[in-house]
Amino acid sequence: MRIADICTRRVVTCGRDASAQQLAQLMRDRHVGDVIVVDAPEEGRARPVGIVTDRDLVVQVMAPGVTPELVRAGDLMRDNLVTVEESELVFDAIWHMRGQGVRRLPVVDVHRRLVGVVTADDIAAFLASQLTETARIAPHQATLEQGSRPPLSS
Repeated sequence: MRIADICTRRVVTCGRDASAQQLAQLMRDRHVGDVIVVDAPEEGRARPVGIVTDRDLVVQVMAPGVTPELVRAGDLMRDNLVTVEESELVFDAIWHMRGQGVRRLPVVDVHRRLVGVVTADDIAAFLASQLTETARIAPHQATLEQGSRPPLSS
């Protein structure tokens, strides 16, 4: 399965200058745990340059008592954003997440423009559905077998 098939296409974004206060309000209002930081849109779609999570806000702003209006998204995001191309497989995304210790990946097209976001929860839901389908194989096989083979006579 490709990332394009399981990613969320409606992504909450902001510029580097958005304050931590604005990020928190965006997360609350849009019911998300992350905001993708983007540079100026190119042909209608922006290039992701960072990501800020609810955990970033807690650890870097709230816990140390920093004034949220003074901290910018550009200050909170990590360097070297890890992304996944929409054509990559789910297992590639798992590899990226595990290797970088992240739970969310911006999804980009071949031109590195933002098209979505995929989370560890999205992947877990996909894998759970695949396991459920796998568990249904044996009972289905027995049903088909019973209906297609007459009993042997002695």
